[in-house]
Amino acid sequence: MEITKILKAMADDTRFRILILLLQHNYCVRALSRKLELSESAISQHIKVLREAGLLIGVKKGYYMHYDVDRSTLHKLSSKIEELAAIEREVCNPENAGCESFERKMCHIQKSGYKCSNEVKTFHSENREEGCVDNHGNCGCRKS
Repeated sequence: MEITKILKAMADDTRFRILILLLQHNYCVRALSRKLELSESAISQHIKVLREAGLLIGVKKGYYMHYDVDRSTLHKLSSKIEELAAIEREVCNPENAGCESFERKMCHIQKSGYKCSNEVKTFHSENREEGCVDNHGNCGCRKS
C-alpha cells in the first residue's frame, strides 16, 4: 500500500466527492457524471487515479462498469494514520545531538520538562536550522 499515492488521490476535491458517493452506492461513470455535473471523460480520469491508488474496484454489469470503494484500503490507511498519531517524542539531549551553541540554548526546554523528538532534532540539524524551532517559529517540543 502506497500511502502517499492514496493520500494524493484523495486530496483532490472531485475525487474525494467521488469516493463519498461510491461509499454510499455503486455508480458507473455516466451516473457519477450526472451527479457531479462533470463530463464523463473527466470522471473517467478521476476514476483512473483512484483505481491506481487502490481505492476503487470495478465490476462489469452489462455494458457498464460499476465502481465501489475498496474499504480494506481505507481501513489500512486509517491504521497507518493511527500509528502516526501514536508516535511519542523522545527527550532532547543537546550534548549527544551535536547541537551548535544556539541549539544548546534552545534545548533549555529539556530541563524544564519539555521533550524534542529525534525527527525534529534530525530535521533541524540536517537543514542547519537553529534550535528545535520549526518554520513557523514554534518549538518542535512538547511538555512531558
